[in-house]
Amino acid sequence: MNKTKVAILGAGFITDIHMESYHRFIPEADVVACYARKPEKAKAFAEKYHITQWFDDIDKLLAESGCEVVDICLPNYLHAEATIKAAKAGKHVIIEKPLAVTIEEADEMIAVCKANNVKLMYAEELCFAPKYERARHLVKEGAIGDIYMLKQGEKHSGPHSDWFYDINFSGGGVIMDMGCHALGWFRWMLDNAKPKSVYASMSTVLHKGRTKGEDNSVIIIEFENGVTAVAENSWAKHGGMDDRCEIHGLGGVIYADLFMGNAAVTYSRDGYGYAMEKSDTTQGWSFTIFEEAFNQGYPHELKHFIDCVQNNKTPLVTGEDGRAVLELIYAAYASAGAGKKIELPFSAKIDKPVNLWLDNK
Repeated sequence: MNKTKVAILGAGFITDIHMESYHRFIPEADVVACYARKPEKAKAFAEKYHITQWFDDIDKLLAESGCEVVDICLPNYLHAEATIKAAKAGKHVIIEKPLAVTIEEADEMIAVCKANNVKLMYAEELCFAPKYERARHLVKEGAIGDIYMLKQGEKHSGPHSDWFYDINFSGGGVIMDMGCHALGWFRWMLDNAKPKSVYASMSTVLHKGRTKGEDNSVIIIEFENGVTAVAENSWAKHGGMDDRCEIHGLGGVIYADLFMGNAAVTYSRDGYGYAMEKSDTTQGWSFTIFEEAFNQGYPHELKHFIDCVQNNKTPLVTGEDGRAVLELIYAAYASAGAGKKIELPFSAKIDKPVNLWLDNK
């Protein structure tokens, strides 16, 4: 079997999910190298997943590892630099959300990848989650008639790593972390229909002492085709991860739940090990998730990108899609700051999107 050589950048929670996906579901890929900024983390990650080469220098990894693909699972503020370096070294890039912190960074990433004839995939796993894929197929079959409203929500009690709370590293709060999923999913569901306006409300309700960014948000997008889309995102919700959607049509409705809808409902007097991401306790009633990465679409998106590289295909979700999501994020922060609907297209010169809210609220 022809295996594509992959280098993975990062050593955190999402990197573990990617590695589980490669090991269990993608025999076409061989992860030959890993990178972390701290050498002890890079070495430990390599030992954990039996990766033969580890680096604490991206330039050395690109020059010496022999990789063909770079899988970027780094903090947001490092996305642009890592992508540009990889592209200039002739490596194809798949990158975790958000694409970048600023639109200027996104434009440069896209341009450099094109100039060096490498593929750039924006890793929006909701476009590959099996349950969401089935829901989209039902819509395409006409099962619920013409769509007039979409809702998607992702909520939990807060991120895994401290850098998410620092707006200098993340560029914002829960919208930069999870709101981008909903916005990307809306575009996919509507075949990249053109949005015409964004209205958003946001606040910091639970993590006021940890972040200047928002930890709770609602975004309403109106599309030119008449569809209204609502994104609900929160770092203030206890009881485990919540990721679900609603698709409302003139002839029916679809509800899909990626976590609690795929769980074994469990009662435990004494508690047990792991239930699901962000579960506060396993004592009493809980939802015990299984095949967590699979249900969210991670193996499917990575396998898709390896196929794109091996067979010279265009990824389902591109850098341009990631940039379009970032424009909607800008508009959402601007709307919350101004307290009014923002018409699209929208742009602003800003070093981090959240300042469009913070500087005006």
